Amino acid sequence: MSVVDAPMTPLDEVRKSPSRLRSLLSFLRKHPQAAIGFVILMLFVFVAIFGPYFAPYGEREQVGPIFGTPSSAHPLGLDDGGIDILSLLIYGARVTLIVGFAGAVVAMLVGGSIGIISGYFGGKIDNALMRTTDYFLVLPDLVLMIVVASIWGRSLRNIIIIIGLIYWTYMARLIRAQVKVVRERAYVKRAQALGATHTRIIFRHVIPQIAPLLLAQTVLMVALAIFLETAISFLGLGDPSVASWGKMIETAFSRSAISYGAWWAIAPPGIAVALVIMAFNMVGTAAEDSLNPRLRVSHLARRHFRLRPLPDKEPPK
Repeated sequence: MSVVDAPMTPLDEVRKSPSRLRSLLSFLRKHPQAAIGFVILMLFVFVAIFGPYFAPYGEREQVGPIFGTPSSAHPLGLDDGGIDILSLLIYGARVTLIVGFAGAVVAMLVGGSIGIISGYFGGKIDNALMRTTDYFLVLPDLVLMIVVASIWGRSLRNIIIIIGLIYWTYMARLIRAQVKVVRERAYVKRAQALGATHTRIIFRHVIPQIAPLLLAQTVLMVALAIFLETAISFLGLGDPSVASWGKMIETAFSRSAISYGAWWAIAPPGIAVALVIMAFNMVGTAAEDSLNPRLRVSHLARRHFRLRPLPDKEPPK
């Protein structure tokens, strides 16, 4: 056997296969908006992880007068308690991102599990789970959040559970539709004919096929979870013992920051929330367009609302 015809060793296969880092860099090069959103997210994640170590002041340290104006010592001014806004913004980044990621993970686990079970088994199980999903869809989100937060109490854990249990329905319906497509493929039918159990088929064949789409939807869900955490905190139902961007906005409004003309108490956390949500949407939208096969092969781009060019055809002779 010649060197050319020699079989590849496992080490050669690992070297030949693209690494995850290369795949990420290739994805960012193909989608500039995702690259911009990724850079913004990494900046905020860095601040959330390491920010408390280089914050100029403490989270509850009074360093000046009430609603002190921005200055060289306090670039973003002071709040109603004389606490530095920049320091609060840094400390609040960790809480806001934790709630966003955790709420999205809960929604992904609940919605993904229901979508997989409903789409794979079908029949009565599908009808029962989808009717339950429809009931949750018609419930008013804001009213349900207020009622549940009032009953369970004001804590980060309860906020995470509320977000996850309210917004799992969108994930469930999308994953169900994709699983229905995967279960009809030839390799799944062959596995069933060979006697493979449902658990093995789901974990070995179904989940690997829908995992990219599930990940893309989870990224989009993080943006929604951060927005909901801000809304819940703004309504006064957030955890009063921790600083978050939503809590900063709620405190500024309740302490009449607008009447004092202290725009710096409201604008920084509002801009931070808007930037993070925009960044997650940019990354999630690009990932969904790239990973969702229905969007990838369609001649009509749903996200960009333009017709993709058809392949050139030779004119008839």
